[in-house]
Amino acid sequence: MLARIRADESAAFAELVNRHGPMARRVAVLSGAGSDADDVVQEAFVKAYRALWTFREGAEFRPWLLRIVVNESRNLHRGHSRRSDRELRVARDGARLARWPDPAELAVGDERRTALLGAIRTLPVDLREVVTCRYLLELSERETAHVLAVPPGTVKSRLHRALATLRGELPDV
Repeated sequence: MLARIRADESAAFAELVNRHGPMARRVAVLSGAGSDADDVVQEAFVKAYRALWTFREGAEFRPWLLRIVVNESRNLHRGHSRRSDRELRVARDGARLARWPDPAELAVGDERRTALLGAIRTLPVDLREVVTCRYLLELSERETAHVLAVPPGTVKSRLHRALATLRGELPDV
């Protein structure tokens, strides 16, 4: 498909947007873009299109695109240390969009889910992003490392720290 886009076949890029757009939007929402998620995704696709000719042949497109989305989300909220209640509500909706497995939905009631999302929200940004990618977006460690532009070992250590923190705050979840 990338070869078709590079050959200026406009329908090919539309297919790419349709294929990866929903996941990109979930990443934007869960990365804190909130109501600006659509704008973040649009900007990410524009940047991806402009950089497509530098995209390394044989590399995976999805992690590359999601890294751009995460960076755009970070740019949107650079300097903001706390998220508003409105953004938490959007993140909660985004978690539902991420389609947690049905057994987890049944096991974790609404109150406990709210507590868990609240606890995730209080994590430092680097830990919150790893938890979001691995558990809410169900990305592999390798994809998470690529999206966040960190080594795989950093993903593992951040995930370990994040889960330890969450267990301490929510021992019964």
